[in-house]
Amino acid sequence: MRTPATASPGRRARARVRLSGEPAGKCGPGTSWPRSLGAPHPSSRRRQARAARVDRTYLYRHRDLLERVHAAAAAPPEGGRIAAVSRASLRADLTNALERNRRLTVRVRQLERRLSESLGENAWKESGLGASADIDQLQRRITLLEQDLADIRGQLDERTEELDAARAANRELTRALNQAR
Repeated sequence: MRTPATASPGRRARARVRLSGEPAGKCGPGTSWPRSLGAPHPSSRRRQARAARVDRTYLYRHRDLLERVHAAAAAPPEGGRIAAVSRASLRADLTNALERNRRLTVRVRQLERRLSESLGENAWKESGLGASADIDQLQRRITLLEQDLADIRGQLDERTEELDAARAANRELTRALNQAR
């Protein structure tokens, strides 16, 4: 049932009585939210207005009722009742959960990258296409052998020159000996 803005004063009073849960004489800005409707939840203005059988805009046109809805939503729970969760604590929990989710996402990406690298290295080694594990040692050995080869070639060149010189001397001596005879 909707309460128009031009509703009669009696109809507005009955709506306030329904909203307050109090007798008609005690309805006013100083009274609390009706117990029969339960404590209003900040996101349930429509539900509270429906329970009071008024339009939600009725609450917004009557600031005193809207202020009581807001006050009841922000008020701590009554003694003996389980503590209600506040909007601020829910926002803090959401913020913390989102931050934890972000950190876990980063960690998962790191672990996936490490796993991918490890699996790739293992597959490369097992396929025989990759270099052996002791490639550095083999590279050092190649360098040493190349140096030894260069040294031996140098010695070979020196001995070849000495041999050529000895052959040339031998030919000269043989020619000189043959001419002397």
